[in-house]
Amino acid sequence: MRIPLSRFLIEQQRESKTLDPNLRLLIEVVARACKAIAIAIGKGNLGDAMGTAGTDNVQGEVQKKLDVISNEILLDANEWGGHLAAMASEEMDLPFCIPNRYPKGEYLLVFDPLDGSSNIDVNISVGTIFSVLRAPEGIDCANGDAFLQKGCTQVAAGYAVYGPNTQLVLTFGHGVHVFTLDREIGTFRLTQENLQIPEDTREFAINMSNQRHWEEPVQRYVAELLAGKEGPRGEDFNMRWVASMVADVHRILSRGGLFMYPLDAKMAKQGGKLRLLYEANPMAFLIEQAGGAATTGRERILDLQPTSLHQRVPVILGSKNEVERVTSYHKD
Repeated sequence: MRIPLSRFLIEQQRESKTLDPNLRLLIEVVARACKAIAIAIGKGNLGDAMGTAGTDNVQGEVQKKLDVISNEILLDANEWGGHLAAMASEEMDLPFCIPNRYPKGEYLLVFDPLDGSSNIDVNISVGTIFSVLRAPEGIDCANGDAFLQKGCTQVAAGYAVYGPNTQLVLTFGHGVHVFTLDREIGTFRLTQENLQIPEDTREFAINMSNQRHWEEPVQRYVAELLAGKEGPRGEDFNMRWVASMVADVHRILSRGGLFMYPLDAKMAKQGGKLRLLYEANPMAFLIEQAGGAATTGRERILDLQPTSLHQRVPVILGSKNEVERVTSYHKD
């Protein structure tokens, strides 16, 4: 019998001393919230949750109804438990401070409530990404400064992918583990331990519609891949692109590959496409824990010092040898 998430977490707490009771409880609450989001997504039009919400988020992007619903589910589930000092969401301009009527804890929760939500209406996999940080002493969480920590300081990170089955992928800095939702009884069960990404790959994921805007190092790298056996790499490569970061990263963790959302002329002023705190840092943490690498093309993502709550960065992550090759082209 595959062990449930709660038992896995208790054994980690008891035997390996890698997480404390409050962090364990926090992860269990996040997992319950992800189950609620999975149910809302699964109902689709039956639950009147499809389509746009008629509002924009702080990024200026049109919100889907499920963006708003998922954000509220995560806030409501986590505000009262006593293990958080504050939360920050990609969908909110400012942090959410724990109300005074509830006890405050020592952790901060950062999340993208529904990554890839542009795919919702066509029934393609989407997900929830989250990251856990320690709350610094003496810093007001309300202004966002408490969240401006390097990715290497994360104490936990993970995502839920809502596809043919719902899976929760976690790291506490000691490997990457996968839990699959048993829908009949509503429990996440351990289905894979200590994932490892192959160092080499023949698959890459990138939005080719932006090709004309890419910098020269990315142009060079992708041209080599597309040239196949007749080109300088001497191998054929396959391209996969879901337009849902969770789905693309989940494929890489499952069988290897390379994901790229590089800096381009369209996003130069913003610094990149993906958000450092909500997407790049947690995914980079997971990828590195599985033996892969994650850079901006110029530097390791987990070494970046955030300067704002919604900072954007380029992202190149996945199989180690291919990430290193793209990064070397930027340095050249």
